Amino acid sequence: MVTLTGNKIYLRALEPEDLEFIYKIENNEALWEVSYTQTPYSRFLIRQYLENAHQDIYEAKQLRLAICLNGSADAIGLIDLFDFDPANARAGVGIIIADDESRGKGLGREALELVIRYAFNTLHLHQLYANIDVGNVASTTLFTNFGFKIVGIKKAWNRRPDGIFSDEALYQLIHNI
Repeated sequence: MVTLTGNKIYLRALEPEDLEFIYKIENNEALWEVSYTQTPYSRFLIRQYLENAHQDIYEAKQLRLAICLNGSADAIGLIDLFDFDPANARAGVGIIIADDESRGKGLGREALELVIRYAFNTLHLHQLYANIDVGNVASTTLFTNFGFKIVGIKKAWNRRPDGIFSDEALYQLIHNI
């Protein structure tokens, strides 16, 4: 699995043992704002999801990978390719590092680097995009450091828990061969 292995982390397919980790992330209301979640997920639903996680990206139109520290099978985060569109050679990308103590150590950067390389070199995508709240400085910095360019602002796009609407930026990375 050299393609998805970096210096500090590696990306792997989801396993049944990831149920509690995914349950924790999906039901963390603090993350709902960035994940477009509005209702909690049961362990039953997540178990069903994991049972179907073996589907090929061409079938499921998405690929969710666990981010793990080298030498450990425990997930510290997730990285997704979603809205996979092989006809137009594009996909969205999203990332979450679950715990505060794992953030700010370059782990998300390494995971994004690996998934960009995989998307362009293995899946032969032409472009990736990311939707990022304009107030999310960490994500904006992460994606722009890889060459993602802002191509538009969706005004008052997301309602925050406090009822205020926030703008969301659309970032795009086009692979020039």
